Amino acid sequence: MSTPEPTTHEPASTAHDPEQPRYEPPPSVGKLALWVLLFVVAAVVVVLGGLYLT
Repeated sequence: MSTPEPTTHEPASTAHDPEQPRYEPPPSVGKLALWVLLFVVAAVVVVLGGLYLT
């Protein structure tokens, strides 16, 4: 077995640093409105269900 020779490559450029966190783009307005509507409908169902059961 031969010992591997040390590499003399230059360090990777700082433009693509794997240690930097990557953030997702913010949700579109339509998708955000859909989530808000979903939670409002869920809240109305819970309130109406509570009124029906009492």
